[in-house]
Amino acid sequence: MWQVLKQKYNFRVKRDDVMNMLRELNPRGCESRTRRRFTRRTYHSMGPNYMWHADGYDKLKPFGLAISGCIDGFSRKVLRLECGPTNNNPTVIAHFFMSCVRNLGVIPMRLRTDCGTENGMMAAIQCTLRHHHSDYYSGASSHMYGSSINNQCIESWWSIFRKGRSQFWMELFADLREAGYFNGSHEHQCLLRYCFGDVVQKDLDECVRLWNSHRIRPSRTAACPGGVPNELYYLPHRFGSRDCGFQIEQAELDALPEASLSMTPCGDPNMQEYLDFAMEHNQLQKPENWESASELYMKLKEMAQL
Repeated sequence: MWQVLKQKYNFRVKRDDVMNMLRELNPRGCESRTRRRFTRRTYHSMGPNYMWHADGYDKLKPFGLAISGCIDGFSRKVLRLECGPTNNNPTVIAHFFMSCVRNLGVIPMRLRTDCGTENGMMAAIQCTLRHHHSDYYSGASSHMYGSSINNQCIESWWSIFRKGRSQFWMELFADLREAGYFNGSHEHQCLLRYCFGDVVQKDLDECVRLWNSHRIRPSRTAACPGGVPNELYYLPHRFGSRDCGFQIEQAELDALPEASLSMTPCGDPNMQEYLDFAMEHNQLQKPENWESASELYMKLKEMAQL
């Protein structure tokens, strides 16, 4: 209405005056619009390891790099951030989850994922490790399926991750594609993973380290306190909370059948063998940064005549 008055009738009226007049002239319409107003929900968490949020990040998938992550809902500490040839393989996701549990020595009270089939094995492991507990969320209740858009804790972190990190890689790989050096084929994806995989993972590790040591401001839409994620996770008593996780013994982890995971860095054993031979035969060094990775990519691409 304010825009109509300004453009159609050339009336310059304050927005507050327009809103007050609308409430007086059409109270029923204002009430109806207010009823449909979006109300932000408040995120609640009892403490660290109460809820882990796991999800995959697909923005780099067109270039052959798949990222999988997990974040603690209370502290917002990033527990793992892995880059590999796929995040759709249940065995790979389960392997990442088991590695995270082993490193922390704890199993969360609850685990939340989307409904993708890649999360089935991870969900089964979570429920199995929690089956002998006697709390309300023990056993099958310890895992929660939900849509990706409602898994907000990690979905909101992905947007932060894109602004600070992944946008650079997206633009770098897009430049290779625009220049005609990358066509999206299986061979090109394998070669790009081989050259950039370790560099991207090193960047992810740095991203996790910096995020977990920075200070988060308090939010009105979250009941969780503000602070440094590492402090919130390891020292919850300082913030009036407690660790909700369950200590896990090595014997319990060893009792689970270990899934065979044969995953080469480039995702293709034949390509891996050929590229390793080319590296050794031409005395090429593994890249340390994106510049050397780009140079290695161009050299190997020329050697392989891709």
